[in-house]
Amino acid sequence: MKAGIVGLPNVGKSTLFNALTNAGALAANYPFATIEPNVGIVPIPDPRLATINEHIETQKIIPAVLELVDIAGLVRGASEGAGKGNAFLSNIRDVDAICQVVRCFEKAPGGEDILHVDGTIDPIRDIDTIDSELVLADLQTVESALPKAERAAKSKELEAVARRDVLAKIKPVLEEGLPARTALGGITNPDQRRALKGLGLITVKPQLFIANVDESDVRGEGELAKKVRARAEATGAEIVPVCAKIESELGELDPESKAEMLADYGLEEPALNALAHAAYHLLGLQSFYTAGPKEIRAWPIPIGCKAPQAAGVIHTDFERGFIRVEVYSVGDLVELKTEKAIKEAGRLRIEGKEYVMHDADVCHFLFNV
Repeated sequence: MKAGIVGLPNVGKSTLFNALTNAGALAANYPFATIEPNVGIVPIPDPRLATINEHIETQKIIPAVLELVDIAGLVRGASEGAGKGNAFLSNIRDVDAICQVVRCFEKAPGGEDILHVDGTIDPIRDIDTIDSELVLADLQTVESALPKAERAAKSKELEAVARRDVLAKIKPVLEEGLPARTALGGITNPDQRRALKGLGLITVKPQLFIANVDESDVRGEGELAKKVRARAEATGAEIVPVCAKIESELGELDPESKAEMLADYGLEEPALNALAHAAYHLLGLQSFYTAGPKEIRAWPIPIGCKAPQAAGVIHTDFERGFIRVEVYSVGDLVELKTEKAIKEAGRLRIEGKEYVMHDADVCHFLFNV
C-alpha cells in the first residue's frame, strides 16, 4: 500500500519525508530505506510484535511497512501542466491515499524567514490550492471520458452503462469544486463502484492533513494548526501535528538520547509513530502475524479480508493452494503463554476459506500447490 505526501513549496514536505525514511533506516532487522529518490519504506510501530516475542523466541522481528511517496511538482496550475504538473499527476494517481502537508509555522527553526510561495502563511488557503488542483485534474479526466462512455453505453452492456452513470454522478460534484470522495455515499451500485475504481480519480482517495508545526507547538494547539483541525473535522479527514525539524533530529539519535529529547518536549513517542498509524488507518488496514523461530512478522491486510487473500499476502502460492488456517489471537498468547497451552485449552481455531481475518490474529496457513 502506498501513501503520497503532497504539499506546496516551502511547507517542510521534503524534510518530513526524509525524517520518516531516516527513522525507518534505523529500525533493526529490516532493510528500511529510500528505494528511489522519492520513495521510502516506513515501518508501522507495533508493540504487539514485542509481546509475541516475549513468548516465542525468534531470530528477527519484522513490522508491517508502508510505502511512502514524496510527490513533487504541486504548484498552482499543476492540473494544467505548470511546474512538474504532468509528472505530479502521474505519481499521485499511483498512490492509495494522500497525506497533505500544511505549513503551520511562521519562521524557520533558526528564526529566519522562509518565503511562502504565496507571500503569507495561511494553511487554509494552501489546502484550498491543493484541493482545487486535484479537483481540476479529476474534472479534466471525467470530461474527457464521459463522451466516450456515453457512446459505449448505447450497447446496453452493463459495464459500459455503469461507467457512464458513475461519470455522470461525479461530474457535477467536481464542477462544484468538491472532491469525488464526497459523492461516494451516493454510489452504492457494485458495478458503478468497480467502474469508479477504474477511473483512477485522485480526489476519491482518502486524505489526511499533516500540520507541520513549530517547536513551540508540538501538540498542534496553536492558531494555525487549529484552523487545519477545524477543516479536517468539517471534511471527515484526520490530522496529525508533526514538527518536521524535531522528527528529523530524533531520527539521528540513539534510543537513550531520543528518550531524553522526547521528554524535553513532553512527548511519549515520536510524532512520526502517530503519523504511521494514521496512514495505516486511513488505508483501512489491519495486521495479522506469523511467528516462528526464524521470524515474527506483521502483515498488512485490508479490514474484512478473508483467510485465503491474507495467505496470498505472504505468497501467491499460499492463496492458490489454501487449505485452512490455524489461528489464535495475541491476547490468547498473553493469557496462556505458549502455543501448546493454547491448543490444549481449545483456543487454537481451524478456519476455512470464508474466515474473515481479525486484527491481531496469529496464523499458521496450510496449503498445497
